[in-house]
Amino acid sequence: MEDLISVEGLSTHYFTGDGVVRAVDDVSLRIHRGEAVALVGESGSGKSTTAFSMMRLISKPGRITSGKVLLNGRDIMSLSKSDIMRVRGSEMSMVFQDPMTFLNPLIRVGEQISEAIRIHHGARPSEARDMAVEALRLVQLPNPETMVDYYPHQLSGGMRQRAMIAIAISCRPSLIIADEPTTALDVTIQAQIMQLLGNLSKELGTAMLLITHNLGLVAEYCDRVYVMYAGQIVEEAGVFEIFKTPQHPYTAALLDCNLMLDRRTEEFRTIKGRPPSRVQLPTGCRFHPRCTKVMSNCASTNPSLNKLENGGQVRCLLYG
Repeated sequence: MEDLISVEGLSTHYFTGDGVVRAVDDVSLRIHRGEAVALVGESGSGKSTTAFSMMRLISKPGRITSGKVLLNGRDIMSLSKSDIMRVRGSEMSMVFQDPMTFLNPLIRVGEQISEAIRIHHGARPSEARDMAVEALRLVQLPNPETMVDYYPHQLSGGMRQRAMIAIAISCRPSLIIADEPTTALDVTIQAQIMQLLGNLSKELGTAMLLITHNLGLVAEYCDRVYVMYAGQIVEEAGVFEIFKTPQHPYTAALLDCNLMLDRRTEEFRTIKGRPPSRVQLPTGCRFHPRCTKVMSNCASTNPSLNKLENGGQVRCLLYG
């Protein structure tokens, strides 16, 4: 399959008074056209920073220190500010975690959708408004002709997230990055939003990168999975392989933490220890202080990503 986007050796560091925080460290991933890919890991593992780096939305004291992001074969890291502004929205867009943070409370929802359409398509105001109504209809908001004139505070949490999705799809991008799109919503609305994203992805032929720690969503909506720990990719495989035969001890531990209906125990399982400081990373494998399969050389040898027979990759000394 043809790659829509290919991230190669991406590193993003934050330069603070306490030292250099290596938030994203030599990350590589790829997404095919029309494919749904998940990026999973504990909070603070670098998932959102990876997404913001791919969109070139890192602000000081952060800086993208190395790497390429090839979108349709073009390295967007080398684009000017004006060129990257044209790419955002038209070719790749983002659904953020908290819509109230990213929706302007003083501007009507329809105008926020229309703005992107006018910028990227050069549409007249009346045309842009009609397209905004259609975008609201696509995300299944009731009475879109009326809601186009609502302010964000007049919408419920689920409706605001749908409005964010409407902005993201309004210019028919090739890739949507969904950063924890259901975190602030109740379980019923979570399912509706994910079903909506999945249906829109298929209907519009749009690829999706889903950033989440909810493995249930991954199992239902994604084709492949990247597992991230302490700023690095530690495993990549198809969703079936990840759930059936996880290779990295961290991936297995994440799955073990999930509450399963068929698990006959009242014990809530966790991964022992805490994620490492990004300023003072452990030597060798970054997961070794918490790993149940740790070996004598794990503390001194930093493993690289090794290819597996199933077509995936794993960063672990258990696999040579």
